[in-house]
Amino acid sequence: MSLATNRYFRPLLWPTLMTLAALPVLIGLGVWQLERLEWKEALLERIETRLAAAPAALPEPGEWNALDVAAHEYARVTLTGRFLDREFHYFTQSSRGQAGYAVISPLEVETGAVVLVDRGFVPAALKEANKHGGVPQGELSFTGVLRAPHARGLFDGADDPDRNVWMVRDPAVMGAALDGMTVAPFIVEAEESAFSGEWPKAGAARIDIPNNHLDYALTWFGLAAVLVAIYFLYHRSNGRIGREKS
Repeated sequence: MSLATNRYFRPLLWPTLMTLAALPVLIGLGVWQLERLEWKEALLERIETRLAAAPAALPEPGEWNALDVAAHEYARVTLTGRFLDREFHYFTQSSRGQAGYAVISPLEVETGAVVLVDRGFVPAALKEANKHGGVPQGELSFTGVLRAPHARGLFDGADDPDRNVWMVRDPAVMGAALDGMTVAPFIVEAEESAFSGEWPKAGAARIDIPNNHLDYALTWFGLAAVLVAIYFLYHRSNGRIGREKS
């Protein structure tokens, strides 16, 4: 007569409670990252659509106070005006990671109001206007991409107006140095064909928004799977899972 064997599992209290507490959190974080992924992909698609569209007229100064800048970000716009003999140097880096400055110049439009135009990137050694050709002269018409101001982050340094070094690209902050002129609440990044000369290097706005949510989701789901595996391996190594004869 053969003896029957039965599987058994005798869970330990504290490992079980800790696993039951942590597992929903890890899975929930993974699901949240998938939701963020869906949102980010829709955002990037919207931006790509705007960058591919034909340029529209720049919003009129009378519309600026009520303008929802975020709703218009990455829209292509056409501008006409004259650059003031002034530059703001925003500390940044090129798409290849080279440290330098974005050269931002105030463009006076027909009404006398000002739009800050990011004319492009220069290496640190070419920061001063006499080293990169200076401000374009005469009335100009060109196309650019409307961008929202940068919010000052926790690790952004302080601006140094005396050295003309700015750590955030904020038209309200820079515009305060323009003696009471009406300044647009947005920046326009000049497109590559806007100006002649080697420097600054202008370029159509690149989409520099990171989209790592799928990697994060897989990480959280992977940690959940590892937690479950460790839980059962721990019980098995302590004789809490197995077969017994009856």
